Amino acid sequence: MMAVKNNHQRNDLCVEIVRDLADFMKVVAIRASVFLAEQDCPYDEEFDNNDLSSLHLIAYLRGEPVATLRIRFFAGFAKIERVCVMKHVRGGALVKLMIETAVDVIARKGYTHAIGYIQKRLVPFWKQLGFLPREGREGFRFSDYDYVECERQLAVRHDAITIDSDPYVVMRPEGEWDHENVLDRSAQRPAVA
Repeated sequence: MMAVKNNHQRNDLCVEIVRDLADFMKVVAIRASVFLAEQDCPYDEEFDNNDLSSLHLIAYLRGEPVATLRIRFFAGFAKIERVCVMKHVRGGALVKLMIETAVDVIARKGYTHAIGYIQKRLVPFWKQLGFLPREGREGFRFSDYDYVECERQLAVRHDAITIDSDPYVVMRPEGEWDHENVLDRSAQRPAVA
């Protein structure tokens, strides 16, 4: 259900891919509020040097930034992490839309496996989102919480971006693969050499 601006919307909720520093600063503020202030997570554990190599989503409720997550891509799978929602808007609908959006982006990029390290107490909720504990994998602990590895199998998309996709599609900004952009238009100019 891609919306006009290539974000995902449901009623007053909207989830978008973070594209600029201003939006990334909103991500940092939300994560600091939730993980540093509420959960007392040490700064170096929360901001772990993976943020600039990740894709981030931000959720808005009536235009206000209220939730975020990040996705890291590896060979053969993508990992959803740092899912956080401001305390005053916690509830299933917002997280469900964010995970739905993340899964859509991951599948569009051609991945068929998504994983998450889920706080043990939240596994029943994540099962509702299609993420199941990985068999034969032990739970583990970090930043003072117990975690379980969960995985979701994703359907192969007919429009997944592959090595054989149109070069203009591959060059477009994250999530805007179906919309012509400045590089498409630049092809109309004659080549310099």
